[in-house]
Amino acid sequence: MSTGWIIAIVVIVVITAILAVLYFLGKKAQKKQDEQQALMEENKQTISMLIIDKKRMKMKDAGLPQMVIDQTPKLMRGAKLPIVKAKVGPQILSLVSDEKIFDSIPVKKEVKAVVSGIYILGVKGLHGKPQAAPQKKKGWFKRAVEKAQEKAGAKPVK
Repeated sequence: MSTGWIIAIVVIVVITAILAVLYFLGKKAQKKQDEQQALMEENKQTISMLIIDKKRMKMKDAGLPQMVIDQTPKLMRGAKLPIVKAKVGPQILSLVSDEKIFDSIPVKKEVKAVVSGIYILGVKGLHGKPQAAPQKKKGWFKRAVEKAQEKAGAKPVK
């Protein structure tokens, strides 16, 4: 056998081993996430609150309890989280929002929120019309394509 075949076989074996390790780590992480989701569903409750402010900020700047910051992994501490400041009863709390619903949370409005600990799982408006999520801005490439189609007289593709 030539050295080219030996190198190819070694590379294939190494890639297979890496894929197997990633598969089992992913399976373990998925199982852990499912357990956490079940625990949050078990402990959820509906609370009426006034949303004061919302923004994406680092965990240490968000005003979350020190116990929460200590329990998070070191890599996550620097990541920006969707933080919501809300008045719940007489208290003003910093809560972490689910990424899926963060854009649909209305600011300076009273809402009924489904909360599990300091994590907001869902929001329903109490007064007024429900606020739709704002539309995403189009990138420069999509705008350029639409301008080219308008000049050509074609209908824009959505």
